[in-house]
Amino acid sequence: MLGAGAIGAYVGAALHRGGADVHLIARGAHLEALRRDGVRVLSPRGNFTAAARATDDPHEIGPVDYVFLGLKAHQYAGSGALIEPLLGPDTAVIAAQNGIPWWYFHGLSGPLRDHRIEAVDPGGAVSEVLPVRRAIGCVVYCSTEIESPGVIRHLEGTRFSIGEPSGAVSDRCRAFSDAMVAGGLKCPVEPNLRDDIWVKLMGNVAFNPLSALTRATMIEMCGHPGVRGLIAEMMRETVAIAGATGCHPSISIDRRIAGAARVGHHKTSTLQDLEAGKVLELEAIIGAVVEIATLTGVPAPTLRNVYAAVDLLARTVTGTPVPVA
Repeated sequence: MLGAGAIGAYVGAALHRGGADVHLIARGAHLEALRRDGVRVLSPRGNFTAAARATDDPHEIGPVDYVFLGLKAHQYAGSGALIEPLLGPDTAVIAAQNGIPWWYFHGLSGPLRDHRIEAVDPGGAVSEVLPVRRAIGCVVYCSTEIESPGVIRHLEGTRFSIGEPSGAVSDRCRAFSDAMVAGGLKCPVEPNLRDDIWVKLMGNVAFNPLSALTRATMIEMCGHPGVRGLIAEMMRETVAIAGATGCHPSISIDRRIAGAARVGHHKTSTLQDLEAGKVLELEAIIGAVVEIATLTGVPAPTLRNVYAAVDLLARTVTGTPVPVA
């Protein structure tokens, strides 16, 4: 588990409970607590502790069967030194990320087959660290948080849908799914994982950037008539872009918004990062969607405008130079 934070440590604890040989890669006070007390999971499904091995040095582990990435997408390109010691000839990399993955067009039929998306793979930097042949996609339907070092609070959801970019139901996906199920998690192997990506992205593409711009929680955004309309328009544009790549999210916009409203006064990960002064995970969530709109010729004026505003916000927070028009 590379990046054994809230999601990574939770999945690692579940896999360990199911009998898998698990190593957690973390740092700081969180690592110290993991070494001393193991992962302590607090969950409405039952609390448990998993004494998985923890380190900050991947050389202590060596090549593994699977690397589960708990990093943010914008951290992938700089993670080579951590990942390289873990890779053997057949190591698979499971990227549990939000938004559009770097491998999105790999093996996809059509004129954009194997096209590299600059927003999530700038200059091929991510593909160099994480060759697409190793990639297994993962869409996370699970909410967790680090309550204190070494202590993970599981809030809701246990589903981690996985799939090959090629759509094949591979032996390596089946084996990982079996290990997840043994640990008490849901892990369906989806032949059309890209549809799942867009279902989740319908929410992320709207709620994450708008929460950063408004500082509002999920239910507050859904309850404001003007913002609710803006969310619906962003979702409509996103569904059109998905369709232009051959994908068809299996959920209506009204149902997607209603589901988000039920989450209540929850802050998106983007808003939490903003309040913590961290780099915002925007390129995979909205930047890549705008780029795909350009590639496919789909008009997306609302997405483009929101992306421009939140990009400027992110640059002011981190002190990144603002492009001159």
